[in-house]
Amino acid sequence: MSLHRARWVVGAGVCAALHVCKLPPALPLLQTELGISLVQAGFLLSFVQLAGMSLGLLVGLMADRWGLRRSLLWGLVLLGVASVLGVWAHSVWALLGLRAVEGLGFLLVTMPAPALIRRLVPVQRMSAMLGWWGTFMPLGAMLALLLGPWWMGLVGWQGLWLTLGVLTLGVVLRLWLLLPDDVGVGAGKDSRNEASNDPTSAADWWLRLSQTLTQAGPWLVAGCFAVYSCQWMAVIGFLPTIYLQAGYSTDSTALLTAVVAGSNMLGNVASGWLLGRGIAARSVLWMGFGVMGLGTIGAYSGVLGALPLEMELAGRFVSVLLFSAVGGVVPGTLYTLAVRVAPNERTISTTVGWMQQWSALGQFSGAPLVAATAAFMGGWQWTWCITAACACVGLVLAWRLGQRGQA
Repeated sequence: MSLHRARWVVGAGVCAALHVCKLPPALPLLQTELGISLVQAGFLLSFVQLAGMSLGLLVGLMADRWGLRRSLLWGLVLLGVASVLGVWAHSVWALLGLRAVEGLGFLLVTMPAPALIRRLVPVQRMSAMLGWWGTFMPLGAMLALLLGPWWMGLVGWQGLWLTLGVLTLGVVLRLWLLLPDDVGVGAGKDSRNEASNDPTSAADWWLRLSQTLTQAGPWLVAGCFAVYSCQWMAVIGFLPTIYLQAGYSTDSTALLTAVVAGSNMLGNVASGWLLGRGIAARSVLWMGFGVMGLGTIGAYSGVLGALPLEMELAGRFVSVLLFSAVGGVVPGTLYTLAVRVAPNERTISTTVGWMQQWSALGQFSGAPLVAATAAFMGGWQWTWCITAACACVGLVLAWRLGQRGQA
């Protein structure tokens, strides 16, 4: 029964990811109907991360006070309501405001989920289930990119927003009935300060904050997630636009982008398998970041330009496919490491919140930076410099984790 509940927690993450990833397939329609520029489109893609970028640590600190279940449910409510209200958004500013609200909902769903999964499943299944949790983003992206264009062809982008809003509110009801109540919140004791175990007290907040931020592990894991998310969201977010500009049909664009996004799940699941068989986390991270860096060079630089056109296009697609598939080992590994490097059990939510904050910063900055580079250079051929630099930083951070014996 606990595994069944944990799977529904993963489903809640997928539902949240659908709201983040509903925008890329809708961008061509929004650019036509609302006159949105390429840079504005980049901010629409990333603005959903505003709440996570500014509030991730705070929400992590407050998780014990609110309760993991309550945080998850209220996050889904915010996502559903904001999506329904988006039906009446007729300007880029209205969409930006609602994306910020969706960002807060996304944070409230994804921040407590790893700790909730840890509570629901046996310890021997934790790495595997956290690997499955890491699939929530690529699975949501694949579904949005594959089914979004088809559904928008029937009901328009407003219909897609309304459908996802109603679906999300239905998931709220299911989880409200399924998940156990938050009990014993904050009851655990801390060996350094047994008297300070009230999660609502300022002293406890400062204790958990200092315990988390004075350790190198949470910083290194958060930095790894930032440079990963910066790359992945920038590449996947603009892939439909790139394919349409290259002359692909809407159906072909949806299929190709969905395959790339969905392949990320393979890496996420594989990370749990690799870690469960004793492969060092730093080695898994090196593999992921290394292939991501090489993949974007193959996909966006002119290194394949000497090949015949058909082979060049195939090579670019394989490159971006490997970027996503092998890169998927990174988030699956980092979710496991976040639980491992937390100073103690009472700081897991705080550590995940800190990691989520840096992940949001990476997603917020990646899409506008890549869009600005493409606009300035007159094409996508130099955007690989941004993503390859992120991959190099990730390699260094993974090496530091390994040196400290935490990976």
